[in-house]
Amino acid sequence: MTTQTDPRPAAAPMTAPDALPAADDAVAHTLLNCLLREVSGPEHQTAAADGTLLLRLPRRGALLRVALRRTSLLGGHRFTGPVSEQVGDGWRELGWRELAEHVRAELTLRTGVANEEFLDQVASSHRGVAAALAGRPPAGADRYLDSEQALLFGHRFHPAPKSRSAPRGSWSDYAPEARAAFRLRHLAVRTGLIAQDSADPAAPARLDALRPVPDGYTLLPVHPWQYRLLSDQPLLAAALARGDVLDLGEGGTPFAATASVRTLYGEDVFLKFSLNVRITNCLRKNSAYELAGAVTLTRLLAEPLADLAERFPDAAVLREPAFRTLALPGPDGEPDLGLYEGFGLIVREGLAGVVRPGLTPLLAGAVADEYPTSGAQVGALTAGSGAAGARAWWGAYLRLVVPPVLAAYFDHGVVLEPHLQNVLVCVDGRGMPAQVLFRDLEGTKLLPEQHAARLAALPAGTAGPMTYDARRGWDRVVYCLVVNHLAELLAALADRHPELEAALWADVRTVLAEYAAAHGCPPRLAALLAGVPLPAKANLLTRWSRRPDREAGYVPLASPLSIPARAAGPKECA
Repeated sequence: MTTQTDPRPAAAPMTAPDALPAADDAVAHTLLNCLLREVSGPEHQTAAADGTLLLRLPRRGALLRVALRRTSLLGGHRFTGPVSEQVGDGWRELGWRELAEHVRAELTLRTGVANEEFLDQVASSHRGVAAALAGRPPAGADRYLDSEQALLFGHRFHPAPKSRSAPRGSWSDYAPEARAAFRLRHLAVRTGLIAQDSADPAAPARLDALRPVPDGYTLLPVHPWQYRLLSDQPLLAAALARGDVLDLGEGGTPFAATASVRTLYGEDVFLKFSLNVRITNCLRKNSAYELAGAVTLTRLLAEPLADLAERFPDAAVLREPAFRTLALPGPDGEPDLGLYEGFGLIVREGLAGVVRPGLTPLLAGAVADEYPTSGAQVGALTAGSGAAGARAWWGAYLRLVVPPVLAAYFDHGVVLEPHLQNVLVCVDGRGMPAQVLFRDLEGTKLLPEQHAARLAALPAGTAGPMTYDARRGWDRVVYCLVVNHLAELLAALADRHPELEAALWADVRTVLAEYAAAHGCPPRLAALLAGVPLPAKANLLTRWSRRPDREAGYVPLASPLSIPARAAGPKECA
């Protein structure tokens, strides 16, 4: 078997979905996406023809089949209906749980390592998708929050995108897909037991304004679920009994859950809380170096971001100018790390002072969704515009998103992480992109070659995690920008205009080539334009091996960027 990348011979029906899939099909299709990208595809064990994908698991001895709604130049095909397994001379429909068992068995044989968590994680993800589909409240009037809370199915290339550990509490009370909004828990902490830092005095003032506290105390807002998870910690219980910490209860204006679950929006500020709940791969808490790193990066990025803002006035990065947490000493006299990280929160800029008047911010992940989960989906934004209008929308989008990311890397040694959950696109009244916002400094890194002096002045525990070497940083940029972000949004447009897929990729190439030609054709960008394989994060294999996200590997994808532009474009790099 060989992987077929040209969609024309496949003769699959070319239609966009007009309804949401059942949870069973959504979970099965996500598992197939992972197998196609990371296992069977690289081993040349797939074929797409006559509207069907065949996919073999050679170690398991299984041949699988699924109907194709549309094929993809990047190999991220669209599936429809159930998965079947060849049995004798016929085919038998395969449930999502049986498919997950096939994946488990194939990976055990492939790696020689078992993973006893895997099936439970897929089952947890299935429960999450099913619950989101079954009991979703109607959308509110806020289009921005509707987009943040629209990701019912999660990452298309993660084996368990909606998996979560949920001890001591109901997920639906705090989940974005349940449109959760709730009041924060407020603690008053003796000021000497607060650890904090700020690059802007207005940021901690935003926290202080949430609720008054007695003299000598400082307000510490807490995610109510996190408080429940940590409330029986002995040091905390003792501090409450002594009066060093006062539990003021829940109060104030409700905050809404955003796509990341633990980052909440309200009072025109984002608060990124720790949450000791494992979602997909990670326990979602703010590590000590992430707390310090957010503020440190906000300071270090002041000059680069000012330059980018001047050159790209339609793009901005949301800063994270403050953190605050509880620093209760443990037996060794040092702040207890579990409480320090568990109650750590990061203050991120809100939208009011950043989004231009008349524009509506929308989460890029909702815009790029395969299915019509919200009014932010690109099919709704481009409805009635036809193929020419869709391509004009795409051209405007590319010129907003691509140049500032490349300039940050090549000119300033800053690795942004512009994946779909980290980007907001602001649209005008016609749905056209007019501004773009990048967020979440946790994934933003510095290249040590260009920041050696700044990094040397920082504690090693802070400086180390905020760096990538040039190669790793470039792989991260290309994966997040091209594979995770642009390719998925392009796919959603191609679902509606399949005849445009090659032209949409040619538009990506044109924008990349324009930047390259204007900036001396940097070798890494020249190689990208020459069609080197694209790095795709190996979510399935990372999850199987139980490695942290920071250590995730990549699998190479054949690049559609090797397709020459159909019309005259900028001069190519030599």
